[in-house]
Amino acid sequence: MVWGAIAYHRRSQLLRIVGNLNSNRYIREVLQPEAVPFLQSLPGAVFQQDNARPHTARIVKSFFAAQQVQLLPWPACSPDMSPIEHVWDVIGRRLARDPRPVASADELWLYIKISFL
Repeated sequence: MVWGAIAYHRRSQLLRIVGNLNSNRYIREVLQPEAVPFLQSLPGAVFQQDNARPHTARIVKSFFAAQQVQLLPWPACSPDMSPIEHVWDVIGRRLARDPRPVASADELWLYIKISFL
């Protein structure tokens, strides 16, 4: 899994998440080190995420409240409303057009990182 965030003229660092992501790991590996500092660097930022279980757990909601992160309410079954999904789509289409096959997860990760720049 890959996590990234975008703003009007900025983007976060990409994070590679290997294995299952639960709410505690989401806080520890995504929100604390990357998402919250990224949001805090953007005055008036509102965080948008889907309703995946790690995102909606009580501990995550409490974490956001403690960090004073404003969340955008997210309607159920609305993946196409997320701007980052369009970024992933562009990267996926570029990858599909590339004549060189991706041979490993590490190679795919490198391709995604380069494409996200």
